[in-house]
Amino acid sequence: MKKFTALMLALMMSLSLVACGNKTDDSNTPADDTNTDSNTEQAGGTLVLGTSADYAPYEFMYADDNGNMQYAGIDISAGQYIADELGKELQVENMSFDYLLTSLAKGDFDIVMAAIEVTPKRLQSADFSDPYYTDLPAMILVKADAADQYNTLADFAGKSVGAQTATTKEAIVTDQMEGANLVSLSLVTDLVNELVYGKVDAIVVDGAVAEQYAEANPDLAIAPASSELGEAQPYCIAVAKGDPKGLLPGINEAIAKMTSENKMEEFIAAADELSGKAVEVTADAPAA
Repeated sequence: MKKFTALMLALMMSLSLVACGNKTDDSNTPADDTNTDSNTEQAGGTLVLGTSADYAPYEFMYADDNGNMQYAGIDISAGQYIADELGKELQVENMSFDYLLTSLAKGDFDIVMAAIEVTPKRLQSADFSDPYYTDLPAMILVKADAADQYNTLADFAGKSVGAQTATTKEAIVTDQMEGANLVSLSLVTDLVNELVYGKVDAIVVDGAVAEQYAEANPDLAIAPASSELGEAQPYCIAVAKGDPKGLLPGINEAIAKMTSENKMEEFIAAADELSGKAVEVTADAPAA
């Protein structure tokens, strides 16, 4: 995978986009008052995609040449492809990752794409598509000058290790890094800042995310102990439990076609091209 060479620009640009129940009007997907259960089940209408746009290269935001904020990333491109195959307009909504499946169950979104892995707990509240992509295994990001101190997972005992709230990375810290102190934050960009400024000793993120941060910032490195974390898990698309809108068959057909056409390489390249424009995004909890 081509890596993002300018991601740390996001850490230096403090553009806060508060995203809750109704998102900002400057997203790259138009709002559509006709988005109802009846028309999302048919061709046409709007496919509302919930995501957490703090996780480049999968989902992020950037300012276009006119200064308008746009969504981009591997998941966003894949979501657009699927919407096109379903004959729908794509509408992207940004929200803190830990609220995505709850909001999906409430009907705020039609689908969720946010580099999500299937777990037994998540299967209690959502159904999932066939896998559409498998990343590198999870990796542990540390300060470069301390990387040689972390050769095994046991070396993190007594250390503060960050992970994004409600992700499988929390379980990695609690289950595999015995004695480590878990620090959970909603945004990966905040976790990276905590690491950069020495407030945590390490963070656990997906492999591609770790590699791009390490490549963009010489002060960060991937800990050798990352090799003990196991194999990567595939990403799937979440729909409401029971698939009440009947979306999964069409989504799975689109994924099969997307895979046969090797579209993911195209989506990775497109995300890489926009990486230098990535900006930091803040997403709040949904409105009560």
